[in-house]
Amino acid sequence: MAEPTIRERLDDDLKTAMRAGDATTRDAIRYFLAAVKNAEIDARGTGKDADPVAALRRLGKQLNDSIEQYEAGGRQDLADHERTQLEVLRRYLPAELSDEELNALVAEAIAETGASGAKDMGRVMPVAMQRVGGRADGRRISAAVKAALGS
Repeated sequence: MAEPTIRERLDDDLKTAMRAGDATTRDAIRYFLAAVKNAEIDARGTGKDADPVAALRRLGKQLNDSIEQYEAGGRQDLADHERTQLEVLRRYLPAELSDEELNALVAEAIAETGASGAKDMGRVMPVAMQRVGGRADGRRISAAVKAALGS
């Protein structure tokens, strides 16, 4: 039997959360489903398939940004709510790369592009981003590239 899609997993987990009376998870999953549905709607006219993982990654980035802003504004209650949603979201995303794995992929990207210093970061980043395939945040990738290029 094929592995369920993210959309199917979200639907199943929503039903489970509703049966269990878990309002926090239920509300978070509804939010995620809305993001996936919007991605599907946006992809309709383009001829491409919607990428639910990309939609959830964007949502994760938005949640991280919201957490930072709420904490800076002294709204810990709202930051905690967003953090809870982010924890639920991580169940549906591929595992993050370890620092060692990320550094190895960055080293491969540097070797492939023939980069030799900080001035070559613009050539290395797109290759590194492609190799990482969304399994690490852009900030982490950028920091790893900078460190590897010695800037």
